[in-house]
Amino acid sequence: MNLPCTSESIYNLIPSDLKEPPPPPRYTSVFTSSVKDDLKKFKTAMKTMGPAKVEVPSPKDFLKKHSKEKPLPPKTKFNRDVPKKPAVPLRTDHPIMGIQSGKNFINTNAADVIMGVARKPKPIYVDKRTGDKHDLETSGLLPKYINKKDYGITPEYICKRNEDVKKAQEEYNKYVQENLKKAAMKRLSDEEREAVLQGLKKNWEEVHKEFQSLSVFIDSIPKKIRKQKLEEEMRQLEHDISVIAKHKVIYIANK
Repeated sequence: MNLPCTSESIYNLIPSDLKEPPPPPRYTSVFTSSVKDDLKKFKTAMKTMGPAKVEVPSPKDFLKKHSKEKPLPPKTKFNRDVPKKPAVPLRTDHPIMGIQSGKNFINTNAADVIMGVARKPKPIYVDKRTGDKHDLETSGLLPKYINKKDYGITPEYICKRNEDVKKAQEEYNKYVQENLKKAAMKRLSDEEREAVLQGLKKNWEEVHKEFQSLSVFIDSIPKKIRKQKLEEEMRQLEHDISVIAKHKVIYIANK
């Protein structure tokens, strides 16, 4: 009878090399081929800018030596006969001595200093405690614009624009006045106003008389509607009578 091998078997005394299991196969997308094809197609389509076929330059138009250097000015022949500087004085030559001027330079300089205008100091500003000085005129702190001749004067284009706006406003006002004259409202005279007022009062009396003739018991919908209509008419007539009685001057717009 064959017994199974346990951990205490003699065959397990010598350790054997552990064999690592093989790695699983690498994942490969099913869209790899399609992506490659799309990449090649679009990349080839945008590979160059401009026409695909370019004219090949001629071999004769190659870059020659010193072709990009600036040409030198033409050479001129040096003339040795014309001296550039005056000749050196000889050893025997002596300067002219004994010439004196009658001008008193000391008194002249003193008079120039006394009568001259004192020089104004250059405006400066100091921005550090160590005493660093800077020019004030170029710093932007000096108000130069207020000293200009045209400072505070309205520019010419703004004056012209204001005149155009004023002219347009005058034309608009004239147009409005003409329209108002065309559509001028008619004023009611005192007699017409009194006649309208009496007519409104007479209408109110008739509506009021009809309202008083209603039955005491309002027990149906038509009666309620009739009563509401008469009340609305009386309210409107009272409003019109009060308006006309309150205002002495009444205008009527022309249709």
